Formats: sequence, C-alpha cells, structure tokens
Amino acid sequence: MPETIPSFLADLTALLGPRGFTTDPDLLAPWLTDWRGRYTGRALGLASPATTDEVAALVRLAAAHGIPLVPQGGNSGMSGGATPDASGTSLLVSLRRLNTLGPVDTENRRITCGAGVVLQTLHTAAEAKGLRFPLTLGGKGSATVGGLIATNAGGPQVLRHGAMRAQVLGLEAVLPDGQIYSALTPLKKDNRGFDLKQLFIGSEGTLGIITAATLALAPGIVERRVVWAGVASIQAARTLLLHAEQALGEVLEAFEVVPHSAMEAVEAYSPTLRNPLDAPHAWYALIEVVADAAGADTLDERVAIMLAEAFDDGLLADAAIARNETQAEAFWGIRETVPAAERAKGPAKQHDIAVPVESMPDFITTASATLEAAFPGCHTAAFGHLGDGNVHFHVIAPPGAERTAWEAGEGKAVTTMVHDLVTQWGGSISAEHGIGQMKVDDLARLADPAALSLLRAVKHALDPAGLLNPGKLLAR
Repeated sequence: MPETIPSFLADLTALLGPRGFTTDPDLLAPWLTDWRGRYTGRALGLASPATTDEVAALVRLAAAHGIPLVPQGGNSGMSGGATPDASGTSLLVSLRRLNTLGPVDTENRRITCGAGVVLQTLHTAAEAKGLRFPLTLGGKGSATVGGLIATNAGGPQVLRHGAMRAQVLGLEAVLPDGQIYSALTPLKKDNRGFDLKQLFIGSEGTLGIITAATLALAPGIVERRVVWAGVASIQAARTLLLHAEQALGEVLEAFEVVPHSAMEAVEAYSPTLRNPLDAPHAWYALIEVVADAAGADTLDERVAIMLAEAFDDGLLADAAIARNETQAEAFWGIRETVPAAERAKGPAKQHDIAVPVESMPDFITTASATLEAAFPGCHTAAFGHLGDGNVHFHVIAPPGAERTAWEAGEGKAVTTMVHDLVTQWGGSISAEHGIGQMKVDDLARLADPAALSLLRAVKHALDPAGLLNPGKLLAR
C-alpha cells in the first residue's frame, strides 16, 4: 500500500482542495488524541468534505487505493472510537463541515440536518420555534449529530424519550463502496424489508459514514421542577423511582442518583456547589419533572402530591425543590460535576454499564462489595441514570496510587472484573458511550457468540475490505 499513498494524496487534494484536505501537523494534532486523552494516533491527513457527494467521492477514492478511513465528529467520544491507530496509514475524515441545518418543521415536529451540526446548535434552533430536541449531555457544545447517531448516545432524558436511536426518523449515509444510502424522508409505516437505517445507528462508523439525519423534536418545556431528595439506600432510590413513575407518568423527565461519597467529592472539588439538604444522606435522587403548555398548570400540584406521598410512605428522608432556574441548574451542576470531582481524587477506572433496571440497586450493592474486597483500598462510586438501568460505575484507586502504574496493572484487572460481573447479571459493558477501541477485547471475550457472529457478518457484508474505522467495535 505505501507506493499508492502519493497518488492517493494527490487525487484527494484535487478532489477537496485546500479547505477540504490538509497534512499540516499543527492542524492535525488536536484531532489525533481523543477527548479523554487516553488514545493518540497518526494519520495520512485530515479530510473535511463539505457535501455528501464529496464524502462519497472520497470513500470511492480511498477504496480504490485501499486506504482506511476514520470518521470523526466533535471528537468528544468516551471510548476512543474516533481516534486513528498509531500506524499512520489511515485518513481522518472530519464531518464537521456537513453542518447544514434545515428549517424546523413545526407542524410535524422534526428537522433534517447534516452530520456536522453541533448538538447545542440543534437545541437553539428547535427552541427558537417553541420545540426542543430531547437529548442532551455534557459535551453538547462539541458533540455532533453524526457522532451522536454513530454511538447511539444517551443522557438523562432517555428515561422519557429514549436514546438517540429513538430520535432518528430518517438517515443518509455513504457506504464503504461509495454508494449513498438515502432514507431521510420519514415514514410511519414501511415494510420493505429490514429497517436499514438502524444498521448505522450505534455502528460507530464501521458500516458507513453518516452524513445527514431527520430527527424528531418534542414540544417545548413551559414549566419544569427539579427536586433533590435524600434517601437511605440505593434500593430506597429505586422504590422512590417506581413511586414517581406511577404518580407523575410521562412528565417525569429524568431520575438520577448520586451517592454521598460523590457529593463530598463535588463539594471538595467545587466549593460553589453545596449539598441542597441540611443533613447528609446515604444517597441522593435528582428528579426532573417537565410539562409543555398542556400540563403546565397542574405541574406544581402533581409534584407536591408525589413528594407528600413519598414522605408519608417513608420513601425519602428530605427533599428540596429548586426555587428558580439558577437553583435548578445548580442541582444539575452537582450531578454533572461528579466525574471531574472523582477524577480529581486520584486514578480511577470508569465504567459505562447497564443491567436490567430492576436489578441495578442490588448490582451496585453486590458489585461494590465484591470489588472492594478483591482490591483492598479501592472505593466504588456508582452514579447516573438509575431510571433506565445505566450507571457510571467508578472504581477509585487506593490513596497514593501512581496513575500510570495503577491503571495499567490493578486498574485493568478491576475493569475485567466489572465487565465480568455485568455480564453475569445479564447486562451490557457499554450503555451509552460505545465500544470504540477501549472495549473491543472485552466485547469479543464476553459477547454472546451468536450476537458476535451476526455483528461480524454484517461488517463483512458491507465492508469486506475492512476500511471503515478499523479496530473499532470489532476486533480485526
């Protein structure tokens, strides 16, 4: 392959021009390391096509020369899925110039946009028309639509609205041979075989390069209430969740949990964030309830009844309702600061896991005890989206541990045990962050053989040469 590279680069330069292709090391450097700083690779250059047709021509050119392609959106992924390997033989393909944002269809509550549209931009466009895109996350200022679809991203609103997969009504993607698969027009009913767009959602760029999507929008929020509640245990938090679901129905937007150890870490890390409750509690539940125009008038009453009944039934010990938007954002600020606060305490292994919703409290209790016994001095902290069975399960190294040595040694054994336990409980080693390159080996080791066989068969059928995002999701 090396002898074909000069010809490939010359053809690519002619195709995309100076705005669309560069080999400048300074321009390349920021995109060769993943957001978490765990993976750094090399690339032949950075291609930035501006249209779907340019993406298709680029893919055809790469296929003719046997050049691997690594698609990249906002480079805000958590599993190294958009970082090239160290060989320097692949081309990094940025989709950020595909940032066309179509008009908001207020009647049908949907919008068609390019893969490079940033999530925050999408939010702003929808809100300007009295609607909203019901998925958000900490990286909304850099995460792109294409990347969110490719990883089937989640977030707090999954409890009510589902993950990214549920928001995609139509899709456009370039296949590994350069064909354009276009299914942007949404249909309520379509029985022409497989739902092909679903193949690309969560495929992490291994089956095709997503270039555009038609997305569902939801009615805008007129009123919201955010509650911070103290509970005695993670099991009590689950009982409170069931009560809230029954009492509030579809206005329950999010239900997050934070252990007291994480609350302490946040207070130490960011003194402006304080526990909203006067006394400490073993666990805290962050509850968000929202209403559009149709339900705004009764929202306060429904929240008050839900909390009063929870107090009467002994489901919670104390609770605070945010008095205004500033305080509501402060409550959420606690939850969103937990990852940074835990990292500041020292080396840790972070795991994005899911088990059946009803099993999560017992999994947290059992797995925490098992890990802390197996690795003396380590401490576990599980927090996040209890309502949809997904928590971020952190295992923090003993005090004084040296980061590099611990992560490469005992830390790897910790992750192996966490993933083994999750699999034994019928769960997933990746709930919302994707497999990327971080979890390739464990997926190959732990996945159901039939499921793994199907994944590999689909990959081989669509990308027999293995040129799209090699080394991600599936082992080579």
